[in-house]
Amino acid sequence: MGKLDGASLIIINYGAGNIKSIQFAFKRLGVDAVLSDDPEEIRAADKIIFPGVGEASSAMKMLQESGLDKLIPTLKQPVLGICLGMQLLCRYTEEGDTKGLGIFQTDVKRFSNDVKVPQMGWNVIKDLKSDLFKGIKESEYMYLVHSYYAEHCNETIAKTDYGINYASALQHENFYGVQFHPEKSGIIGSKILENFLNL
Repeated sequence: MGKLDGASLIIINYGAGNIKSIQFAFKRLGVDAVLSDDPEEIRAADKIIFPGVGEASSAMKMLQESGLDKLIPTLKQPVLGICLGMQLLCRYTEEGDTKGLGIFQTDVKRFSNDVKVPQMGWNVIKDLKSDLFKGIKESEYMYLVHSYYAEHCNETIAKTDYGINYASALQHENFYGVQFHPEKSGIIGSKILENFLNL
């Protein structure tokens, strides 16, 4: 089961997220994930999930309107960006020509038309680094849905091939990002979420 021992887990609620499935995934681990856009609550939480589904420029606009774009980079507790959440933590994304939050020193590019876009379904993660993948074997399958990918950088902690080899997970200090959806990736995805709770 997940560990939080009375501590708090917050999902940042800014209008761009498939939040229910993330809440259910933590519920299965015995942890209540609370939705919040309140800066004080977010600052006080022990762990933060930064979700994202949708289009980068409109998601960034929502963050800016709520002031969360200024708050998120200052967080000191473990933060996990999922899918678009991870991409928004990068410097820049080609989607909507959008400047990101600049936590991860890499850019997000669109897949070429040589592959079917979006990449949708199961693909393997490999070259795993970081405690986020504790107890997880190389080349496990994770569920992905995305048209844009993060380029490799020093902060790459997992890689995936889809027409190109790209960063499917990133880490900088207390910030973690995964391109795949752990909440939709069965037992292995659940283990990654549990590892995050135990960081």
